[in-house]
Amino acid sequence: MMPIIDGHNDLPMQLRARFASRVDGLDETRPGLHTDIPRLRAGGVGGQFWSVFVPADLGEPESVVATMEQIDAVYRMVAAHPGDLAIAYSADDVERAIAAGRIASLIGIEGGHSLANSLGVLRAFARLGVRYVTLTHNENTSWADCAVREPTVGGLNDDGRAIVREMQRIGVLVDLSHVAPATMHAALDTAFAPVIFSHSSVRALTDHPRNVPDDVLTRLRGNGGVIQLTFVEPFISAAVLDWNRAAQAEWQRLGLRPLPEQPWQRAPRPAEDPVAAPDVEGAPDPMHAPAFRAWLAAHPRPSTSAAEVADHVDHARDVAGIDHVGLGGDYDGTVEMPTGMTDVSGYPRLMAELSARGWSSGDLDKLAGGNILRVLRESERAAQEPLWPSVPAR
Repeated sequence: MMPIIDGHNDLPMQLRARFASRVDGLDETRPGLHTDIPRLRAGGVGGQFWSVFVPADLGEPESVVATMEQIDAVYRMVAAHPGDLAIAYSADDVERAIAAGRIASLIGIEGGHSLANSLGVLRAFARLGVRYVTLTHNENTSWADCAVREPTVGGLNDDGRAIVREMQRIGVLVDLSHVAPATMHAALDTAFAPVIFSHSSVRALTDHPRNVPDDVLTRLRGNGGVIQLTFVEPFISAAVLDWNRAAQAEWQRLGLRPLPEQPWQRAPRPAEDPVAAPDVEGAPDPMHAPAFRAWLAAHPRPSTSAAEVADHVDHARDVAGIDHVGLGGDYDGTVEMPTGMTDVSGYPRLMAELSARGWSSGDLDKLAGGNILRVLRESERAAQEPLWPSVPAR
């Protein structure tokens, strides 16, 4: 069976936020994380796009610096575990890593704020091995509208279209997760190579603004792109989404603080020993507040399973086609994962669910990694000036 090539994992963010960017010890089970090498192996993962996310509220110049630090963390993580991980810049690199029994490690930037509206910064990141850029995170940029804010430019403006063209000219995948539907259509209007959704689900089943409408899924056929379906519970379950909204309304009624964001940890200073840096704890969870417990007892949170994820995968296949689906779990980017799929060892449960629904082994191979590998290769062919490093065959 084709190994999983997953579109989005936020382990670098968790290592920074909780462990001062220390990368040691991933060859053992790491409690509190979704991801470590033993569980990647158990999940059948052969390739991973590591997200080098930084918050949009850092400001664009600081975001460039922080993104560089996150890229450095990926390289250090791979260097610390050379028997298990291998940096990959191309489809051929991914295949070589898998053949050698290592997990191909690719890099994706989550949010156009990391580019600081600079094509030079984009090209520099490409030379460092960045293989996709998500056009926005959860804030608009000056050139693109995100999914969860009021639009400001009507999708993409001229700068945004120029950035999309330059990304594809140099072989960087355009990632449309997190963007508004108008931005999705504008990017597809501009694209001359396949685009991806690195971690999204489908709007027809769960009306979450982060999900992808059917009219966009239909356009993936002509574009050649791939939607990598995610496992985040409010994206896959209308019941969980409704419960979250009701819980937020109750928190507000009670005057409680909203669920805390994980604090953004500064990088260790040059003379500072990162090993000595303490783990960072987030703010108290309001769900433990006594005032909220009575509501929670009367309104238990719905559970989900691999079946709901499979429903979204089925729908995306039916609308976009079997050649345009993949997987992007968003592990270590959320705490809301289905039962039995709470860490990266859970992919086989989804594959078993789909197999029970009649998916052929060939179609499962396309979903697992074949489709995103094709997109990588087609992006490389379409690039007029590929800028990722040239790595000789070993």
